Amino acid sequence: MKVSYRSDVGKARKNNEDSVGYFKNKAGIVLGIVADGLGGHQGGEVASEMAVSHLGYQFEQTDFYEAQAGLKWLQQVVSAENEVILEKAAQYRDLHGMGTTLVCVLVFADEFVLANIGDSRGYLLRDGQLLQLSEDHSLVNELVKQGKISPAEAQSHPQKNIITRTLGISTSAKLEANIYPSKLNDYLLLCSDGLTNMVSEAQLQQVLEEAGDLASKCQQLISLANQAGGLDNITLLLVHLDSEVSS
Repeated sequence: MKVSYRSDVGKARKNNEDSVGYFKNKAGIVLGIVADGLGGHQGGEVASEMAVSHLGYQFEQTDFYEAQAGLKWLQQVVSAENEVILEKAAQYRDLHGMGTTLVCVLVFADEFVLANIGDSRGYLLRDGQLLQLSEDHSLVNELVKQGKISPAEAQSHPQKNIITRTLGISTSAKLEANIYPSKLNDYLLLCSDGLTNMVSEAQLQQVLEEAGDLASKCQQLISLANQAGGLDNITLLLVHLDSEVSS
């Protein structure tokens, strides 16, 4: 298994409010996380960094090796982290209203857990098909599900950035999490919307399927997003299951 990640401020923002990290627990299980911070001043940066560093540190202390245990752990720590972010925001005026999206993956021997809150996404590339496994917790996605707008209209909707679930901001932080079987040669892509708003899914798949190592694929996707305007911070984490995962 190989992992690579990269984050870029983009062309329009002064600060990078995204955070990304890759961790292993005592059983050798891998956790990858991408978080996209929300909030004025430096609140977004603080919230996303808190989520990644806190969850990563706690994960490194664990020794579970089964997907069901990982799913349960994620739900517990994300709920607890929501309270930590809310408490921090209440202590400092500049951090009031801060929050973050979260998308993460736990990779086990023959399964993986993909979980998200907000509109940062998780994709699976398998056998020539790119699938979005996460569900966007956003206003436009709700409108699409209700049949009020089409997926094409959602791409350029003026309320595209309104998120309906976050980590922080609200006392309710419901994580969407599922267990999936893994397959040799799977690619898993976690990313902030700074990538998916600029780069089409066809382009994502093309880059993932081209020859080259993970680091070069990450850089190529960052470059494509910046060439398209780079209107937001761009962050992604790639996992390639090019060998069996041992636990």
